[in-house]
Amino acid sequence: MQRYFIDLTKEEVKARGTIVITGEDVHHLSNVMRMKAGQEILCLTTDGFEAISTIDTITKEEVICLLHGWTNQNRELPIQVTVASGLPKGDKLELIIQKGTELGANSFVPFQAARSITKLDQKKSHKKRARWEKIAKEAAEQSYRNVVPVVHPVFTFKELIQMTSEFDKCVVAYEESSKEGEQSRFSSLLQEMKSGQTLLLVFGPEGGLAEKEIEELETIGAVICGLGPRILRTETAPLYALSAISYQTELLRGELLWEQ
Repeated sequence: MQRYFIDLTKEEVKARGTIVITGEDVHHLSNVMRMKAGQEILCLTTDGFEAISTIDTITKEEVICLLHGWTNQNRELPIQVTVASGLPKGDKLELIIQKGTELGANSFVPFQAARSITKLDQKKSHKKRARWEKIAKEAAEQSYRNVVPVVHPVFTFKELIQMTSEFDKCVVAYEESSKEGEQSRFSSLLQEMKSGQTLLLVFGPEGGLAEKEIEELETIGAVICGLGPRILRTETAPLYALSAISYQTELLRGELLWEQ
């Protein structure tokens, strides 16, 4: 069943009884998928609920759907994970956002790190963000997410430091920790986290985070850790971490509950 994200909450949909789809999704629904009145689709609300809906009317500007019920399906990670990436070169951030969305990230924060080669002015940053948001939306639809991850504007490192206070935990992937053989902090932290808590994951660009940046993050209580014995690329590390989080909080915990 085709899935479309809408700018309404569950309560707003219930109050109206109808759903109006606009923008690029109208073209996709009518011209790409060739859908007709009477067919069912799923509409995803801004607060993460799936509405079972039937297409009533299709025009060039909008698609009107009638609400039939709710699936009560939740495919989100038990903890809310934000991925903060030091701006990498080329289209690597696009890959991080696309695959990170598939793996369950709740939001993404690109930031200007000391070793970031890529520099974005305000105009370029605005255009890039629009593309990143589109990638996140398409990946969320494809992977059956309940919500579209938020893609924040490009932060300075100072703004990133200020943001850390909003999270229950902050983890910083540092290659020097991996080189030194540190492999337990990340695993221990994940075992301690409870459903509903928030986690900020910080990754450096090519070349990693500078020592001064690590020191500042340590000062505000971030957990500095390695991600196994191998050194991962800037676009690989977030995906590794998200996969580990999914295993620890979904597969492993589900297995333990099953055994009980």
